[in-house]
Amino acid sequence: MSEHIVPVRVYITIFLVLLVGTALTVAAAFVDFKLPYINTIVALTIATIKATFVVLYFMHVRYSTRLIWVIFAAALFWMAILFALTFSDYQTRKWDRNRTSGFVILY
Repeated sequence: MSEHIVPVRVYITIFLVLLVGTALTVAAAFVDFKLPYINTIVALTIATIKATFVVLYFMHVRYSTRLIWVIFAAALFWMAILFALTFSDYQTRKWDRNRTSGFVILY
């Protein structure tokens, strides 16, 4: 089995991309986007892009066989199902805005 040799320049580029992503995350934390949940969406989008670079290059998925790609896609699909179920449960709850002693009361 022949391994793919990745040039050091690629690793340095990915490292710099991750540093820029971290700086963007910190900068986005100090900006108020005025719409509810936009700050969270921006931070999670940046984190997803950074995680994609880590998986593709540092975990060598980019240069792997198609079987690894299928397993990776299946894992992402399963995670999407779990997130969808979690978010649907969260959206269907009734939140009581009358807070007593700092706790939220669920019905």
